[in-house]
Amino acid sequence: MRLTLASALLVAILKIRRQPFPREKALRAALIFGFFQFGINFPLLYLGEKEVPSGLAAVIFATIPLSSALLTRAFGLERLDAAKLSGAVVALVGVALIFVNQLHSDVHPLALLWVLLATWAACFGTIALKRGGGQSPIASNAVATAIGAVVCLAWSFVAREPHRLPTTAPEWLPILYLAVVGSVGGFVIFAWLVHRWAITRVSFISVVIPVLALALGAVVRHERISLISLVGSVVVLLGVTIGLRSRQERQPATEAG
Repeated sequence: MRLTLASALLVAILKIRRQPFPREKALRAALIFGFFQFGINFPLLYLGEKEVPSGLAAVIFATIPLSSALLTRAFGLERLDAAKLSGAVVALVGVALIFVNQLHSDVHPLALLWVLLATWAACFGTIALKRGGGQSPIASNAVATAIGAVVCLAWSFVAREPHRLPTTAPEWLPILYLAVVGSVGGFVIFAWLVHRWAITRVSFISVVIPVLALALGAVVRHERISLISLVGSVVVLLGVTIGLRSRQERQPATEAG
């Protein structure tokens, strides 16, 4: 439902702005991006996090910069250098320190595998979007969320989930929030960054999010930050700093607006 609403909103924005839908190479890239990022990543993450604590899932997702560095090199999109690798490893260690208390959870290995595969699916989707060349991030996400919604619906039927529509405001608000802020806002910005930055640089967002969540928890919910979590946050920021010092690959001109 989140992806369907997001796609409808993005199509409406395209119509208002009179922007065309992706075609040929750009369309294929948007479809593959949607299939992996929304159709595979989301369901696998959902399956995994039914058992995997959120902290441990965050640590697994913190491997994305390292996976991105290796996969972009394999696809010939980026060079592999010491700054990328060391920055990714340092940031991963920092996230592990933040959630060190959750790393001893007794979790079924299959659930951990689902979360790990979700990270790889996200990486493949991002690579596909990059290889599609310059295109509007709004148009690419309109297509991606549509195909993602179809694939997620198929997952839902296979899992024999109930399909009762939400009827109350508390049920609708999270869906609307994720559709507008997450898919229309967050992923449009993400696609815009992918077209302008190296993928590995953009991937460091995955390790910054836990630090932001920690800070918001302290400010909004007055949660107490342990010393080890504070140290982990500093290590994450150090890793991001090292990773961003990597030489930026020359980016192709884009048409995105």
